[in-house]
Amino acid sequence: MTAIHAPITVHYRSTEVDGVDLFYREAGPADGPVVLLLHGFPTSSHMFRNLIPLLADRYRVIAPDYPGFGQSAAPDRASFSYGFGHFADLVDGLLGKLGAKSYAMYVMDYGAPVGYRLALKHPERVSGLIVQNGNAYEEGLGAFWDEIKAYWASGSAERRQVLADQVTLEAIKFQYTDGVRDVTRISPDNWVHDQALLDRPGNREIQLDLFYDYRTNVQLYPQIQAFFRDRRPPTLIVWGENDQIFAAAGAHAYLRDLPDAELHLLDTGHFALEDKLDEIAPLIHDFLDRKIAGR
Repeated sequence: MTAIHAPITVHYRSTEVDGVDLFYREAGPADGPVVLLLHGFPTSSHMFRNLIPLLADRYRVIAPDYPGFGQSAAPDRASFSYGFGHFADLVDGLLGKLGAKSYAMYVMDYGAPVGYRLALKHPERVSGLIVQNGNAYEEGLGAFWDEIKAYWASGSAERRQVLADQVTLEAIKFQYTDGVRDVTRISPDNWVHDQALLDRPGNREIQLDLFYDYRTNVQLYPQIQAFFRDRRPPTLIVWGENDQIFAAAGAHAYLRDLPDAELHLLDTGHFALEDKLDEIAPLIHDFLDRKIAGR
């Protein structure tokens, strides 16, 4: 008879960190090496719903939602600072509460600046990097960023309003489908789920605040690149090469500072997990087994 393996149980939890209720998904053995999954815009830990069970056989997988995203609290922006540095501090606090003293990080989109700020705070804690369309180089910022850069330069209300188009259903669907060869592999639940959360009162302005704060991540690129050179963490890069948001040139740029990184360019777009999970998950598990499990 063929053995039937019990499905992995994923736990859905919340805890308070510095007065903010943070939601996170957790699965896998409590004593397993930690894999921290850091989501992008405009989604949440929901983007990892299919990956988590595939890693949690021997790894302790933790996937938080940032404030204003997913199931985490969304404090009023009048009294709460929405920025990537603050997000990194809160994730750091969450990991402290969970006793995670060492972790490999999967960084995607917004997850890259959150994770790399965490790495700058605690470089010794980073056991490895899995980079999926998570940028750390100017080369990755193509024409898509022109209007955002114009907003960074002026900070004007007019430039801010132009970017409001980026939090519409059409724009969110584009992020999931652009560059994908077979869109029937992409569940429409993705953009419906994300848009419902973006449409919460006050959330659009939160997202526009984060668009402006993103400029501070670019300012940190030299420090982040120095971290790569100095620490040489084992690194796997799995990148949707058709991504217009973070161009494939940004994937290649990592090799300047991490020449031993394993680079895989995939024929897909921004949210590569949605249609290339069958290719990405084995690459990640193999990487973790070789580079992380025995450390």
